[in-house]
Amino acid sequence: MSILVIGLSLASVLFLLSAGLTLIFGMLGVINFAHGSFYMLGAYVGFQTIALSGNFWLALLVAPLIGGLLGACVECAALRPVYNREPHYQMLLTFGLILILEEAIKWIWGLDYKEVGAPAILAAPTHLLGATVSTYRLFIIGFGAMVAAALFLALDRTRIGVVVRAASTDPEMVRGLGIDVNFVRTGVFAFGTGLAALGGAVTAPLFPVELGMGFSVIIDCFVVIVIGGLGSIKGAVVAALLLGLVRAVAYTMAPEWVDFGSYTLLIVVLLTRPQGLFGREARVA
Repeated sequence: MSILVIGLSLASVLFLLSAGLTLIFGMLGVINFAHGSFYMLGAYVGFQTIALSGNFWLALLVAPLIGGLLGACVECAALRPVYNREPHYQMLLTFGLILILEEAIKWIWGLDYKEVGAPAILAAPTHLLGATVSTYRLFIIGFGAMVAAALFLALDRTRIGVVVRAASTDPEMVRGLGIDVNFVRTGVFAFGTGLAALGGAVTAPLFPVELGMGFSVIIDCFVVIVIGGLGSIKGAVVAALLLGLVRAVAYTMAPEWVDFGSYTLLIVVLLTRPQGLFGREARVA
């Protein structure tokens, strides 16, 4: 049971991050290498909010707000001018953003790692089906499930979701309907970076908040979106579950084989279904 709880909690965090990355790629066609840095920023902002207010729940509101506002500024000032250029311009730009964010965080919070405690109501362990598991991990599982459900409903059942999906497939048609596609792109990028920052704030009580924490997690995010299929939210959910469970089993049984298990899963999927589990197969002219 403890392995399952660890795997599902890890899958929830991976989904929060990879969903934002998937939305940004599906809408803008940009692979945001700085996505992990927004995750790291969210963890630091969460730490600072708790240090100042003593309120963990406030941190879950402030972190995505700061991440989203910064993401909107980055999209307007930096990404928008390079949309019509070769993809490597966008990659280099987002890579440069990693360096800027890391230096800014180092200047504001220093080099020492920070610790964030879980809220008192979630600190004590829970006895579940004969096993003792982390109550906070159970909260992360439920929180991730609620975010996933809300995201699916927003994309499939609301006017905003229709506009986002239409703008990602045929932006000229959407412009013809009088909708500002640039505004939609800014909103999607801000939402994606806000999700990454939220993931950082949620994860802060589980792991030390430190420089470089975004690097390892962004690799897992790329594994998730490749396994699930580029641009597929459904694929991100399934791939996050698979990767989370694989890593949880490896952590418990053989910690030195964690990365081996993750990359084996990636290779198996690519060999059997190169476009990912829910990706669209490329058409050959």
